[in-house]
Order: sequence, then structure tokens, then C-alpha cells
Amino acid sequence: MNITRDIFDDVMVPNYAPSAVIPVRGKGSRVWDQKDNEYIDFAGGIAVNCLGHCHPALVEALNEQGQKIWHLSNVMTNEPALRLAKKLVDATFADKVYFANSGAEANEAALKLARRWALENFGEQKSQIISFKQGFHGRTFFTVTVGGQAAYSDGFGPKPGAIEHAIYNDLASLEALISDNTCAVMLEPIQGEGGIIAPTDEFIKGVRALCDKHNALMIFDEVQSGVGRTGHLYAYMGLGVTPDILTTAKALGGGFPIGAMLTTTDIAKHLKVGTHGSTYGGNPLACAVAEAAFDTVNTPEVLSGVAQREALFKTKLTEINAKHNVFSDIRGLGLLVGAELNETYTGRAKDFLNASMEQGLMTLVAGASVIRFAPSLVIPLADIEAGLERFEKAVAAIVNA
Repeated sequence: MNITRDIFDDVMVPNYAPSAVIPVRGKGSRVWDQKDNEYIDFAGGIAVNCLGHCHPALVEALNEQGQKIWHLSNVMTNEPALRLAKKLVDATFADKVYFANSGAEANEAALKLARRWALENFGEQKSQIISFKQGFHGRTFFTVTVGGQAAYSDGFGPKPGAIEHAIYNDLASLEALISDNTCAVMLEPIQGEGGIIAPTDEFIKGVRALCDKHNALMIFDEVQSGVGRTGHLYAYMGLGVTPDILTTAKALGGGFPIGAMLTTTDIAKHLKVGTHGSTYGGNPLACAVAEAAFDTVNTPEVLSGVAQREALFKTKLTEINAKHNVFSDIRGLGLLVGAELNETYTGRAKDFLNASMEQGLMTLVAGASVIRFAPSLVIPLADIEAGLERFEKAVAAIVNA
């Protein structure tokens, strides 16, 4: 069969509008398409491919587990799931782990757990969930409603209730909404889809204090920020606060679908047998690959290397901006970097993405006016420099058009 982009329009539901480029193989931070054109990957499958493409440790784990056992229902447990859970517990604040297939499912579990915890401890009046405008927590109906972007949640009928949205980095807006009827406050420790917005120290610690004051759980959505992305194993470790529930996915499997919810024993006990579940959650194949990714990332060498790569990105982007004057801000934590377009180019992030592809570079957007970079955590410094040379050509092409 001759596979072309046209087949997508024939057989796929039209909720995506994929590029005409169809990648067929990857190695490290390089990708090749059907015509053998090469691209440098600064997108990482949206912060998923934390070790690039076909990392030897992940390939070995996949091949080894693939010769053993692929799937068991949760009527039984399995060795890879138990090994991974033990490592997650040992490395974080958490005592207990729940495995899912994706970030949305991990967030769904976190929200259901928070509601059940509040109901059983305080009564049904304690059901309010507060999150933040421009947040993103997944595409299930519950998580997309909690995410603070109406464009993603409108048009599907009545939404789940008792959900309010405050303004990120505005503690007063949260204080105006929170009460003793709040069961949880959910937030990203750095907003990804919302524009790569890092929290101020006052804000993040103030959220923790307000949660404590009102007996509300603090839920950190670390689906994008976790597994080394900020230079810490999880972003909370660099913020001076500890959540009650944490969700992780994307980079957790290094490209293999897996998600997890982490919490304490006291909170976890409210998900009794039968209250929640997942057919594929804790799948031994997924957990074996995730364990290899976790072991590779959770080392001083990889985590300290993130800061070095962040500095190189920001330095080179600043130099590009000095020449072409297209950005109003260059920001982010670790290898989740955002370049916000200035007034002249506002709303044109997709144009920069397309121009980058023409130069052999894969990037992302975070809203209409922010270009997002989320490459492999172990991307060679030479690939960063070469990729940003391609990016500068893309910028010049738009500026000079």
C-alpha cells in the first residue's frame, strides 16, 4: 500500500489537521520522513520523547519484555508495574501509585479521588474544584472542563459542575473563590498549553497555604513538567512546595503510552477496590519501558544537563531576537522553553512552526503567539545549535517576506 497524507482525509476522523510530512524513522534528536528529508526534533512529540527517538535503553527494555509477557488484567499484578511503582514512591513524596494510559486518565483519577476523599471525610457539600484559566489537563469531559479553556470544553452539552477557574499567578483571584467547600485546587507547576507560564514563588506557596487553610487537596498536573523536564525529576522539587496528589505521563514512558497518579497512603485509601480502574493501566510492556526511561532520566548527569541545555536555548534565542526583533519574551523552566511573539507578529506562531518545518526543524506552539520548544533531555548541544540555526533561517524568512 502506498501511504500518503491523502489517506488521512479518507479514513481518519477530522479532529486533527496533520502536516503533509509523514515521519518514518528517528534516531536521537533527528527524524526522517518518507522522502528521507531530515529534521531536528525540538518538539519531542509534545514533551514526550524525553530521551529522543529509539534510545538504546528503551529499545532493549521493549525487546526484552516483548519476549516475556505483554498484558495482564488488574485481576493480577506484574513485576514491571511493581518495580516502577516502587521507584516512583522511593523518588517522590508519594506512598502509593495508580497506573493509567495517559495524562488525561491520570488526571481523571486524581479528580475522582479528590472528590471521594472530600465526600468521605467532610460530606457532599465539599465538592468544589478550582483550577486556572488557560490551564490544560486533558480531553476527557471532566478534565477538559477543569482545564480553563472554554474553546476545548464548549459544545458537548452540560458540563460537570462545581468547577471554578482562578487566574494563574494571581493569588487574590484564588482567594476569592476558595472556601471550606473546596475539595481540591488543580494546577500545572508551569503552564504548558497556556503559554509556558512559570509560577511566582509567592503564588505557588500561597496556593499551598490556602489549600491547607481550607482542608483542600493540592493537585499538581506534572504531565508535561515531570520526569526531568524542568531539570528536577518533578517540578515541585524545585518550587519549595509538595502537592497532595501528582499526575505524570508524557515523558514517563519516553514515547510508550503510560500515565500515573501519585499520592499519600491516607488519601489513596479512599479509592477502595472497585471504585476506579483501567484495563491497560499498569500494562507490563508499558511499565518495563517506563522503568528504563525513569532509570535513565533520574540521574545527576541527565538532570544537571537540562540546565546547561536550557541556558544554551535561551542564549541563542536572545541572539536571534537581537537580530530580528520578533519576541517580547523568552521564558520557561528547563527544556520547556517558550518564545512569545511581539506585537508585530502576534497570533502568528503557526507561521513560525511551518517555516521551521521548511528549514528542517520540528517545533511546537503554545497558543497562537508562543513558540514552544520541548526537545529530548539528552539532545546533543551540537543539535541545539544546528536546530537554532535552522530556526533563525525560518525567522528570517518570515521577517523578510
